Amino acid sequence: MTPNPSGDPGGRWSDLGRPPLNAAALRRALTGADSVWTSLDVVERTGSTNTDLAARARDGSAREGAVLVAEEQTAGRGRLERGWSAPPRSGLFVSVLLVPPVPQDRWGWVPLLAGVATASALARTAGVDTKLKWPNDVLVDIGGEERKTGGILAERTDVAAAQGRGDGAGGPGGAGIVLGIGLNVSLREAELPVPTAGSLVLAGAPAADRDPLLRAVLRSVEDWYGRWAAADGDPAASGVLEAYAAGCATLGRHVRAELPGGGELVGEAVAVDSDGRLVIGTGEGVQRPVAAGDIVHLRGHGGHGSDDGAEA
Repeated sequence: MTPNPSGDPGGRWSDLGRPPLNAAALRRALTGADSVWTSLDVVERTGSTNTDLAARARDGSAREGAVLVAEEQTAGRGRLERGWSAPPRSGLFVSVLLVPPVPQDRWGWVPLLAGVATASALARTAGVDTKLKWPNDVLVDIGGEERKTGGILAERTDVAAAQGRGDGAGGPGGAGIVLGIGLNVSLREAELPVPTAGSLVLAGAPAADRDPLLRAVLRSVEDWYGRWAAADGDPAASGVLEAYAAGCATLGRHVRAELPGGGELVGEAVAVDSDGRLVIGTGEGVQRPVAAGDIVHLRGHGGHGSDDGAEA
């Protein structure tokens, strides 16, 4: 670790290879009249940015388009209540508040479009190949092995009436979505939470500057969210469905779906349907859509093995 000029072993500059984010510059670059992002706050440490932003939405201190970023997240949550934590300033931990102006039965596409946006932003800015594992994991290649470097979690929340659109677009009760994105940026092998996890640096990213990465991810989310909202949430008309299918490493693979309640389904992942569900073709010739579950890419069927990593 690089010596800390401040003398504080736990301070913001305790590891000069992992400098703090520049909140003021990020705010100037990302928020404004022409942006969906209305505010941006960076906190040093928190349990979960999703939990904190949802609380702000409920009490009216955060409005639509709010962005909350943490330098360190100690109790991040992913799908199936898995944890996500990492050393300070080693990743991006960000949540945004959205009130989609589309029918609520299409809101399930928000985490999938965020996956498309995040993967494409990382490919452009970090210079690494990225893929998506259904529904919301971001994979990178490390030594010929797929490893998870990021994850996305969308949670519905109540939004204080004063912060709503006022036209009912947010749905009954002032509903909204807190969208969380967690990315491992500079984690070293010894710091990984599980062997199947990865990071951008381990995948060969030439730089690990989190400021341009965060800008690229948020601008990409804004772009894809805008296309989807302009199409009234239609995944085909907005191009989200086609882009997701093109970047999804799960499709065409032999998989095991571990279903809520303890059941499982084994077969080939053949499609993502218009509701964002993964369609699995079984050995009996039946195609079954899976709306929720943990997907394992099975070995020996054209894949690179299981890639179950920590969740974001």
